[in-house]
Amino acid sequence: MGVTVAQTIHKVRDVYGISRGFPGNYVVRDDVDGTFLGALTESLHIVVHGSSKQGKTSVRKYNLNDDDYVAVVCQNRWTLGQLHSAILKAAGYRVEGTTTQTVSGENKINAKFSGEAGILGFKAKAEAGGETLSGSATEYVEAPMELDPFDVNEIIEALLYAKAPKFIVLDDFHYLPEQTQLDFAMALKAFHEVSEYTFVIAGVWLDENRLLQYNGDLGGRVLSINADKWTRKELNEVIQEGAKMLNIKFSDKFTSELLDGSFDSVWVVQDACRRACDKAGINATVPQLQVVDADAEVLVRESVAVHSARFNGFMLGFSLGFQTTRLEMHRWILYAVLSAPIEDLERGLSYAEVTELINSAHPDAPINPGNITQALTSSTSLQVIRHNVKPPVLDYDQSLRRLNVVDRSFLIWLQHQNRNELISSFNLTGPLPAYVDDEDAVDQKV
Repeated sequence: MGVTVAQTIHKVRDVYGISRGFPGNYVVRDDVDGTFLGALTESLHIVVHGSSKQGKTSVRKYNLNDDDYVAVVCQNRWTLGQLHSAILKAAGYRVEGTTTQTVSGENKINAKFSGEAGILGFKAKAEAGGETLSGSATEYVEAPMELDPFDVNEIIEALLYAKAPKFIVLDDFHYLPEQTQLDFAMALKAFHEVSEYTFVIAGVWLDENRLLQYNGDLGGRVLSINADKWTRKELNEVIQEGAKMLNIKFSDKFTSELLDGSFDSVWVVQDACRRACDKAGINATVPQLQVVDADAEVLVRESVAVHSARFNGFMLGFSLGFQTTRLEMHRWILYAVLSAPIEDLERGLSYAEVTELINSAHPDAPINPGNITQALTSSTSLQVIRHNVKPPVLDYDQSLRRLNVVDRSFLIWLQHQNRNELISSFNLTGPLPAYVDDEDAVDQKV
């Protein structure tokens, strides 16, 4: 099978690499893409959640046209007012602070929208208070509005005025401070009831009802889609679709070993395929069908090894907690993670399992359950806000009371470490479970 004149030449990085759009070998998953499209037709707010690098952003980019939405990438120190301001900026406003205060004591913002007069229908309002900006061919108007950035009703009015697209995307929602997430969950009900705007929220967590925990009134108004789940069949389709685009065929041995060792991580599968192509000297579609073979286990280890510094930084920061305390609860939660079998970490550690592991080694055991709960619930903010760990590695599901690893590459990395050495390096003492003493990990260390 050769490349015909009409066949498109694809670059490896556009197929198996990280692209600004969705990858060329995108695989439609009925449980994810089908549910996403169904929610759009029902005007429900959509929460796409899952571990990091599992295709959450690609789902949105594949199923929505660029003109259908405005997008905001959330930041870790934003208040609700700053989030609303970012939405207005994405919709075309120029936002400036003012000295005028709201009833709550917050400063109002001055939002100016620039739009084409004849198309967007601003002429009457512009003549009433805005400025006319003259150009050589098109007349624009600039209409200022003084808004309370915390008042969802005023934000909706401004979006309607700007004729913003119906869909508003909030990427990296998990980076927002917990209080801001809670405040927005309250605002989201108003967006649903008094406007036609639909939010598509992407976040790194596994619990289905994260927003409902913050606001029970969102029941029936929000649909959660778990983008974390990839079946072996779907991951194999990712490999094969990309191979077709490059006119190559991966050996059965490579494919099988890669699927076995990927921990169902689509990013690991993609990156290992890219590395296999690089080692074979392939950087784009080849003219003649070429068989590609490589050691999948080695490539998977190479893929996650580049994150070693980040994972070590995560563990150090997490062990330090927010400040020095007598019980050092976050340090001992890390002990529980490092002590648990990989298969238990893959499914998540229950609250009872975390407690049992901590009490098996903590010098002040048994620990008050309230102290453990408080430390678990602050795990994400500790990583994101305090120590700037992006994306987070751990997340606590309060509804199911389960501590989840939300970066699957960490699981792969961890299984190749000497965990006895890791535990010792954080001054964690106590009887170590027998399965932690993994001598094979020493030779495989990455």
